[in-house]
Amino acid sequence: MSEESLPIWTKERVKSALPKRENDSHKGAYGTGLLFAGSHDMPGAALLAGMGAMRSGIGKLVIGTSGSAIPLIVPVLPEATYWRDGLEKTAEGRFDEHYRVIAIGPGLSPSQTTEQAVERVLEEDCPVVLDAGALSKRSYPLRKAPTILTPHPGEFSRITGLSVQDVQKDRISLAKTYAAQLGVTIILKGNETITAFPDGECWKNQTGGSALAKGGTGDTLTGMILGMLCCHENPKEAVLNAVHLHGACADEWTKTRSAHTLLAHELSEWLPRVWKEYEV
Repeated sequence: MSEESLPIWTKERVKSALPKRENDSHKGAYGTGLLFAGSHDMPGAALLAGMGAMRSGIGKLVIGTSGSAIPLIVPVLPEATYWRDGLEKTAEGRFDEHYRVIAIGPGLSPSQTTEQAVERVLEEDCPVVLDAGALSKRSYPLRKAPTILTPHPGEFSRITGLSVQDVQKDRISLAKTYAAQLGVTIILKGNETITAFPDGECWKNQTGGSALAKGGTGDTLTGMILGMLCCHENPKEAVLNAVHLHGACADEWTKTRSAHTLLAHELSEWLPRVWKEYEV
């Protein structure tokens, strides 16, 4: 299938798939999500992903992060709760809570600890989003809930063993092949991001562009996916809406500002006004 013939997840589709927030709802109605992100050297990743999640409909957010990162994040994101060194505790088997959605990877490095935590998280019966340091070459257990991978071309190269050049030459076919082979959803980021589901369904996104070519924007997207999975009933629509709205925030920025100047945290700041334009 060529990129020209791939269906596009349009603004009209987003409008029809966005959830409504009922007047009698409460935070429990939208679930608690768990985010493993950030480290001593990359504390900002937890903040970027956390802000993305909190702006995307989640009821409550728990951030498992480095103890050194918490005092840096709390003044900016006091709405979240924090699990000190949650990644290490999960890798050691100290994990007995249940969450609506779990995301892991922003600001983490591939390591034995990360791998052990991923293995434990994948035992849970809830959607799991893997990004950044949680992306590696592995097989995945058969799960009822979706497993969602969010690689950029370099990370997809790490997953598959293919060169970045080969990945870029055949993005659709490779995303679909590996989604089916691994039994996961693959969001292959880049210009016109490709989202391939394990059942063969595949969509192209046309929002975003070069303004997103900057560190931290992928962390924000992971958070947005986490938040939208918590408030959407249909996980496919949650993923596709998150990708679209993430890019739509960048599009709104570039209407009046240079694409060179966007910072990742500004995507979360723009999301409230952009989302409002999609509500019917």
